[in-house]
Amino acid sequence: MPRLSGKVAFITGGGGGIGRATAERFAEEGAKVVIAEIDEASGEAAAQAARARADNSGGDAHFIPCDIRERAAVAAAFEETVRRYGGLHVLHNNAGGSSPQDGPVTDVSDEEFWRVMRLDVYGTFLCSQIGIPHMIKSGGGSIINMSSIVALRALPGRDCYTAAKGAVAALTRSMAVEYAPHKIRVNAIAPGVVLTERVKKLMENAKDIEKLAQTHLLGLGMPAHMAEMALYLASDESVITTGQVLSVDSGATIR
Repeated sequence: MPRLSGKVAFITGGGGGIGRATAERFAEEGAKVVIAEIDEASGEAAAQAARARADNSGGDAHFIPCDIRERAAVAAAFEETVRRYGGLHVLHNNAGGSSPQDGPVTDVSDEEFWRVMRLDVYGTFLCSQIGIPHMIKSGGGSIINMSSIVALRALPGRDCYTAAKGAVAALTRSMAVEYAPHKIRVNAIAPGVVLTERVKKLMENAKDIEKLAQTHLLGLGMPAHMAEMALYLASDESVITTGQVLSVDSGATIR
């Protein structure tokens, strides 16, 4: 039987990179997947790719346009998910990211700080706040947040992103305790350098990320590596795993 048979999953930022790889893997393992994505072209393309991967597993994928920073859009996306598929069992808070405008505390702009906080932290908070009641009605499930190894080790020059991912790690632990009585487990993945298209562009002019990449013992990560960890956390195989920030980083945090 497919590992996610009978489960409904909601993935934010599912139009590319880690989110798209996870959507494809989830559908392949039998999940009904909703791709919540602000970019309509990439969101629809990702849904089509995931449906193609579903084959005979029973999986499916559907794209819903959604800006996770906007309460009304998030509420509408979850309502559509439940109407279409009948419930919610997996929430993958994947959307987020740093930018070339990040920098040291003394140099970076207020605008960049709040951009990162609103996307990475508030987006995770808002989707959890609105999604959890649907998960409770469905009998519980799994929330998978995206932190980063920068929450666990220093990365000078990325202070906005570091602060945001540290907040996500802390929120993960608190939510794990708060919602365990409802059979909801909450974990976070902490990737190292993952070769998404966005990261490839960042690395072109980012000496800090290049230096971090050199600490990866087994080579740089690919979106598929993160998708495999997300699959484990979404499946019943992780039924007693909660409150963890799991480094998938090619050993970078031990260098």
